[in-house]
Amino acid sequence: MTDAIQTATAAKTEYNPGMVVRVHQKIKETNTKGEEKERIQIFEGTIIAAKHGQEAGGTVTVRKISNGVGVEKIFPIHSPVIDKIEIVREFDVHRAKLNYLRDPKFKRRMKEKKSTTK
Repeated sequence: MTDAIQTATAAKTEYNPGMVVRVHQKIKETNTKGEEKERIQIFEGTIIAAKHGQEAGGTVTVRKISNGVGVEKIFPIHSPVIDKIEIVREFDVHRAKLNYLRDPKFKRRMKEKKSTTK
């Protein structure tokens, strides 16, 4: 029952470029004995693009810097592999696609959005 509630609330959340999110992804691994284990891997980064809104095929492109190398992943929002997507913070942006974040000198231009909730 709680899974259905979590999915319903996650479906209502709109993910926009400029948000810093944590994506909890289920990973299946097999050990040397052939046993399958499932674990949760967290990918934290900035959304640089969001496509198709809340449709069945909606995706978000998340970018992070790992050991000095930029890593981008495209996550389907409604995939059963995605456990949950947490919003960490939001930045004010004026574009739908933040491809300029691939250039390191523009990273400092983003200003945090002022929150109205206390």
